[in-house]
Amino acid sequence: MSLTRRDFARRSAITGAGVALAGSVGALATAPNALASTDTESVGEESADRHGGVGYGPLVPDPKGVLALPAGFSYRVITYSGRTKLESGEFTPSNHDGTSTFDGPRGATLLVNNHELKGTRDNWKYPVPLTEGLVYDPAASGGCTVVEVRHDKVAEWVGIAGTSTNCAGGNTPWDTWLTCEETEDKAGQSGMTKDHGYVFEVDPADRRRHRNPEPIKALGRYAHEAVVVDAKRGRLYLTEDAATPNGLLYRWTPPQGFEHGHGQLRTLADDAGALQAFKCFDSGGRFVDDLSRATKIGTVYGVDWVDVPDRDARTVSVRKQFAAGEVTRARKLEGMWWGDGGVYIVSSYAREESPVQHDGQVWFYDPKRRTLTLKVLIGVNPDPSVDGAFDGPDNITVSPYGGLVIAEDGEGVQHLFGATDSGRTYPIARNELNIGTEGEPAYSEFTGVTFSPDGRTLFANIQEPGIMLAITGPWKRQKRG
Repeated sequence: MSLTRRDFARRSAITGAGVALAGSVGALATAPNALASTDTESVGEESADRHGGVGYGPLVPDPKGVLALPAGFSYRVITYSGRTKLESGEFTPSNHDGTSTFDGPRGATLLVNNHELKGTRDNWKYPVPLTEGLVYDPAASGGCTVVEVRHDKVAEWVGIAGTSTNCAGGNTPWDTWLTCEETEDKAGQSGMTKDHGYVFEVDPADRRRHRNPEPIKALGRYAHEAVVVDAKRGRLYLTEDAATPNGLLYRWTPPQGFEHGHGQLRTLADDAGALQAFKCFDSGGRFVDDLSRATKIGTVYGVDWVDVPDRDARTVSVRKQFAAGEVTRARKLEGMWWGDGGVYIVSSYAREESPVQHDGQVWFYDPKRRTLTLKVLIGVNPDPSVDGAFDGPDNITVSPYGGLVIAEDGEGVQHLFGATDSGRTYPIARNELNIGTEGEPAYSEFTGVTFSPDGRTLFANIQEPGIMLAITGPWKRQKRG
């Protein structure tokens, strides 16, 4: 049943939905600790009082020049492209991106790590190796590796190969990984021998599953970024990172009688279920053309869903199949994570191509209320080269200690940073690996931020050259503000 503009306007008038906050993450200022910070309770070794309430204190420079962390925290390099090796003997592929963790055998932690490599294999020094039985398109350079971490031992092997531009993705309630191709290249374009722009499934625990990989075409072909699964309703939500025109948020509803589980998605017909794009309207029933229109924390939009005409985009890109006024758009729709009964969704920034400019938004979609609430808004950073400000949120995870942890893909200095439920922000890490020059330093984005299943370790990647890091320390619980 669709949520009509009239229904939403009537509901808003009754509940004040146009200004009310829903969900758990509030305003996010650009600078760390921009709001007063007194809303934490300590767990583990240190008290909240040591760092004035929120966060973990200032970041301490790393003498090794890799990762600045708060006092008491440490990191460990898990994989490093061109240095560590797979079980098969090849070097770890480069350009680490979306990542998730899973319980492994005998107390191990398993991770699936995307490698965002676009185009043909000769473009990259360390592409994903073409492992027999795990290759989709032998011309493509991307894919996923599976990493097993057990105490001081690390093993890594190929999960899928021959895919392209594996950006983010998402885990499933049945403990698999959905890896997303952020490209629209067809066979014959960019050296590819097969069509790309799909979602594939990887099982980290069983190397025999998902051999001879095939795309899940029911989820559409476009510049996929991330995906989450609503376990209760069986629906999948997917972001598109695209421009000219801006990308869309999608919802896939399974066909009647379909039951999720291991290997079930690849049994679907190419046109199974309903793939739809979102359409928003405000509390007055007015259509919202672009999410950048929201300039106040707590803005709430009603959401309806519009059928995609041709999900495989045989002649026209999916986002271009809609005329003005039919769907809502947003620039740089990036990371997603399921939590608090809904979906957290990132729009990394908006520039001249959008109605209003910003340096990052995080939204919360409530599938029960069918509303989208602006939880995080970052103003344009006037000087990204100066440490202390945040911009360009990308990958995201819900923290077991409350609030969010966000990977920065902005300009200049790059951080992992946290946002408490009441909107207070704090740094967790800073990338100190200079891949530029002394005169013109450059720092790669953070990607793949995710906690271990037991919540003790925060994993994150430095995309270039491709480093997976495990961060441990005196984590503390952040109160709901």
